Amino acid sequence: MKRPELYPADFDDGRIDADAEKVVRRLTRHGHEAYLVGGCVRDLLLGHKPKDFDVATSARPEDVRALFRNSRIIGRRFRLVHVLFSAGKVIETATFRRDPDQRSAGALIRFDNAFGEAHEDARRRDFTINALFYDVERSQVLDWTGGMRDIERRTVRTIGEPDVRFREDPVRILRAIKFAARLDIGLHPSVYDAAVQCRGALAMAARPRLFEELLRLLRGGASHRSFWLAWEMGVLDVLLPELSAYLSDDEAAARIVWRTFSAIDRETKSRGAPLDDIVLCTALLLEPMLEACDGDADRVSAAYDFLEPVVDRLNVPRRIAEAVRRIAAMAPRLEAGRAGRFARTELYPLAMQALELRAEAGATPTLPAPTPKKKAKAKAKKKRAKSDAAPTKGTDRI
Repeated sequence: MKRPELYPADFDDGRIDADAEKVVRRLTRHGHEAYLVGGCVRDLLLGHKPKDFDVATSARPEDVRALFRNSRIIGRRFRLVHVLFSAGKVIETATFRRDPDQRSAGALIRFDNAFGEAHEDARRRDFTINALFYDVERSQVLDWTGGMRDIERRTVRTIGEPDVRFREDPVRILRAIKFAARLDIGLHPSVYDAAVQCRGALAMAARPRLFEELLRLLRGGASHRSFWLAWEMGVLDVLLPELSAYLSDDEAAARIVWRTFSAIDRETKSRGAPLDDIVLCTALLLEPMLEACDGDADRVSAAYDFLEPVVDRLNVPRRIAEAVRRIAAMAPRLEAGRAGRFARTELYPLAMQALELRAEAGATPTLPAPTPKKKAKAKAKKKRAKSDAAPTKGTDRI
């Protein structure tokens, strides 16, 4: 289908970024097709404030670079242009792409580097709500995939068969969860069912992408619903079986985790920015980690043993993993107000943020495990007390 459905949409209240509009208008003035695309159009139609604005155009990267001195070409697998403005603002400008000719149904996409036309660029995208193009000159939305109907229905639906799309790129399962949670919309039944069916394919996806998408679920102000969906759909069984089992085993303990997610979301919205990744990762795994460390005198080793499979499975950066281990090991002392030298480290304020989230969730402070020396002292004290309480031989006689 090369002719799109057209929908009038006049965003005249200043919600369109002026610099993004400038990029589009300059490209069209020089004879190129150019549109605002993707998430910014979706967010405008749903009444949200777009985080950033992207442009798609018929112009090749070299043509865009020639029109904007304040730009640079980036990327190896697929080149695009960053048009730079003041205060660090970047308008990402990409040439229309099409699906690679060598794709076979359900195969993982390894190569996606072919220029195309606008309708091909729309159809190669993952979800219909992300495939809408906005014509700034005519104030209208171009829809090749039925995305406007899904915007009206507030539904996440894939372009094409969902099981095929998820097997091509399993990370799309996490993206579907993210959009449903963050935008407060529903998953189409076919998308939900296919995600459940294909969740095992996540083990084949690139591990750094999986970790980054999990961070995005935590950063977006909708972590509670994101991880609830991931748990309900069995996605956590694949990515974080340690957390999934913890949530399933004990309803009371699980409530602390869900309240922690709610606390994260409140703090994110209050700040207008996400918490540090170390705080987020600590909050995500702290409860099952504390359970794994419970009663172990060597809490550092216990935390290491718990976290190492997670690090391998998701390619967690060592900087983050080591910080999470230290916080979990120090948690009982910190909650008891005995930070000691740790209070002078850079990690201390991040640790306290994570523990404040835990306290806000209503968790009971963790008691430090007694060291072997303390155990021996306690045993001796108990023995002395018992000896003092015992009657001396013959004292019970008259």
